[in-house]
Amino acid sequence: MALRRRIFLVLFYWVPPFLWMLFIFSLSSNQSVSVTRTYLYDFFIFKTLHMIEYAILFFLVFRAFHSLRYSTELSSLLSVLWSVMFATTDEVHQLFVATRQGRIRDIFIDLAGIIIMYIVVKKYIKLFKRVL
Repeated sequence: MALRRRIFLVLFYWVPPFLWMLFIFSLSSNQSVSVTRTYLYDFFIFKTLHMIEYAILFFLVFRAFHSLRYSTELSSLLSVLWSVMFATTDEVHQLFVATRQGRIRDIFIDLAGIIIMYIVVKKYIKLFKRVL
């Protein structure tokens, strides 16, 4: 019974971040699109989505590391590193996708989303511990 519970916990905590990374990867595999006819509006919309994607990734990875009973600080640090490394590999991946560009600027935009979620998690950790 203990083995089944461990398998369930691994799947419950670790599958979501990997599925989310797969989702991000699939989005970045698509050719670039335009939502509006104005570059500035498109830039704002897509960079906001970048921040949201990586904020969610940070949270899912934090949840997974926290399930291993790591301290909040270590879980946060590992989650930031993991998320930034994935953002970097995603930008490298985009170098090989037609009509896409991998840019260092986008890694920093992703990092902004990661930091925002880090601040939210740190501020509301007691609330999150109830649902983690």
